[in-house]
Amino acid sequence: MTSSTPFITVALCTHNHADRLVRTLATLADLHPPRQPWEMLVIDNGSTDATPALLARSEWHPGDVAVRVVREDRLGLSNARNRALREAHGEYLLFMDDDETPDALWLCAYERAMEEFRPDALGGRIEVFFEDGARPRWLQDELLGFLGKLDHGEARWLEQSNTPIFGGNFAFRRGVFDTIGDFDARLGRMGKANIGGEDTEIYRRLLQHGCKVRWVPQAVIQHRIQTPKLRRGYFLDLHFRQGRSEGAAKRGSGRRVPPPYLFAQWLRALGRAAARRLRSGGDHSLRMEMNAAYFCGFMIGWMRDPD
Repeated sequence: MTSSTPFITVALCTHNHADRLVRTLATLADLHPPRQPWEMLVIDNGSTDATPALLARSEWHPGDVAVRVVREDRLGLSNARNRALREAHGEYLLFMDDDETPDALWLCAYERAMEEFRPDALGGRIEVFFEDGARPRWLQDELLGFLGKLDHGEARWLEQSNTPIFGGNFAFRRGVFDTIGDFDARLGRMGKANIGGEDTEIYRRLLQHGCKVRWVPQAVIQHRIQTPKLRRGYFLDLHFRQGRSEGAAKRGSGRRVPPPYLFAQWLRALGRAAARRLRSGGDHSLRMEMNAAYFCGFMIGWMRDPD
């Protein structure tokens, strides 16, 4: 184990996914080490399964790398990531998820971009891998982004709101959080609650503060999907919860009765989803149904939830 100050901290946040985590930890041994020192930081976000016992073992530790395991009992992915901000020693903080397999050159690709461009944040390519069987017929290509797939093409600076970086494969100069603030603890997965949006929200904040965001397509990670667990309800629930959060935020301190134009948008979304399902069948209607679920959540969030 090295005692040198690390240049990169790799932070892996996990909650009750011991069955997935064991495979992810095993892949760390295949990483080509960067030239500069790095450390591995695991944030156990209140796990109650076999995760603590798994992390207590040392055989998964990458060779000659400082490894720390920290427990964060405040449930929520954003809380875990904010704990990583407090605990990390590296100049750059690189996040990955507990159901991913990084390419062997993942760390080296990020290190080169960090040294050459000194960006405030970076994002890498995410591929989707169906590890337990065939891809469902209803899972159209346009939906893969909601499973984490991301590819912005060639290396470049990211400057537009429609080119976000995703939480399964992004990195930050640690000092940038003094400028943009922490991850929003109201967003991100929280136990079994299928809440998202924390990564795109912090990307928007980076742009608003004029931060430099570098796209590194050579830094590839595979998001492993357990096919039997794929359900249409996952996508519908994700959009319902996103709509609910954004509806409450949009209303702010205003009246809880939605304006007429929102009722019209809601009814149009419901009508389009029903028409697509009747015309094309369930294998081709999910995207429209997700839009309808979003507007249902938006209306409920506007009428019922605190801002």
